[in-house]
Amino acid sequence: MARNSRSVFSDVARRASLARGASDTAPASALSRRLSTADRALAGFTLVELLVTIAIIGILVSLLLPAVQAARSAARRTQCANNLKQIGIALMSYHEAHTVLPPGYLSNVSSAGTETGPGWGWCAMLLPQLEQSGIWSGLNFSLPIEDPANSIRQKTMPSLLCPANEIQYPAWPAEVRDATGNPSRLICKVGFAPYVGVMGPSDQNPVGAGIFFRNSRTRFADITDGTSQTLAVGERAYLLGEATWVGAVTGAQMFPEQEKGEIALPRLKPSFGMVLGHTGSGRGPGDPQSEINQFFSLHGTGVNFLYADGHVVFLPTSLDGSTYQALSTRSDGEVIGTTVN
Repeated sequence: MARNSRSVFSDVARRASLARGASDTAPASALSRRLSTADRALAGFTLVELLVTIAIIGILVSLLLPAVQAARSAARRTQCANNLKQIGIALMSYHEAHTVLPPGYLSNVSSAGTETGPGWGWCAMLLPQLEQSGIWSGLNFSLPIEDPANSIRQKTMPSLLCPANEIQYPAWPAEVRDATGNPSRLICKVGFAPYVGVMGPSDQNPVGAGIFFRNSRTRFADITDGTSQTLAVGERAYLLGEATWVGAVTGAQMFPEQEKGEIALPRLKPSFGMVLGHTGSGRGPGDPQSEINQFFSLHGTGVNFLYADGHVVFLPTSLDGSTYQALSTRSDGEVIGTTVN
């Protein structure tokens, strides 16, 4: 009887042990299966998922890139406007010190009407007010621009460079040219600067109707059209043609060079176009069919201009031609609408 009781207890214990083993093994197996599924999920993207991800990234880049480019373009245009504002402050400081604005450029004239130099321009005269005393002191204004003693004329200045002008030739050649525009002799090289004085609506006479011209001594009181209604300085990007801060090199002539990518109309122009620009020919500011001694920018369809009172406006290429020309005169009595100011 005792042996039978032990046998029954042993059988019950064995069954209980097997039951515990089965219950312990079941959760482990389920967990193993779950971990195996998760490992497969983390193993990587499928080809379809990868292609969809690449497509989404491409769409986002295509949407963002124009916005980035537009922001950069706006920043360049703003910096260019700031450069012109600094020129405006310098002009006011010069006028306060000398009671007149600097001459468009300086030149003696022979009895035959030929300019004999020295040629120094308005911006060269403005160097101390532009905080460029180092370059100013390196120039000998009693000598012609092209004199070897004035080699510092080839310098460029960051404050006189529009960031949109990615110039390849910081110093460019002032040359004698034949009737077809081909260069025949190098006179000297001068430093690039994309800001030129406004001489008026015509370039037929070096003594213009604007603020700056040959040997000009314009006072603010002489600008009877109003300083807030009269253009003083505008931009000329290298793509149209060259410009400089130095002056009008005596005997030089200007002509667009297609091999440099210059797009101006192929017309020969006198050297005062190196520092002065006109608003004539019936084309708006920034028109790609402008002459080499006019105004042009790389900021879109228009040009930044400094007015005589110091404010800066971006004038569109669509601006009416008669209004554009009226803005460039100092005392012709035209009435200008406020929409361009």
